[in-house]
Amino acid sequence: MKMLTKLIVGVVAAVGISTSVWAQDRANKDEAKAMAEQAAAYVAKVGPEQAFKEFSDKSNAKWKNKDLYVFAYNMKGDCVAHGANESLIGKNLIDLKDTNGKPIIQEMMTAVKPGSGTVDYAWAHPQTKNVEDKTSFVVKTANYDGFVGVGAYR
Repeated sequence: MKMLTKLIVGVVAAVGISTSVWAQDRANKDEAKAMAEQAAAYVAKVGPEQAFKEFSDKSNAKWKNKDLYVFAYNMKGDCVAHGANESLIGKNLIDLKDTNGKPIIQEMMTAVKPGSGTVDYAWAHPQTKNVEDKTSFVVKTANYDGFVGVGAYR
């Protein structure tokens, strides 16, 4: 019985440690907003082709922070960059919906009409693979008919 108790305590402690380490790997909304604004400025500075290539490069630490990554779409709904899932690049996702039926890309397109905005939705976390609530900050790009975005899980 003592051995079982020690084993349970050890497992609980290990889970607690890994949970606290994992929690530290989460970014907040302010960090997501700052990265989205930096990404939009970077598109204006170096051009969309170079910026989108860098945003999609998983080894480029400049556009990764904790669980944040940059994504970009044109105003037709085509994914042109994605820092977490390269398989989405080149696909038209205008009709993409979250698990609650919310048309994510369409709402992002609406949110950037004044220049920038936010969209709340449910999305799979790249580290946990669990569907979680997320807020993405989207910013219209100055020299490309589209937008960039970065989301923080809540």
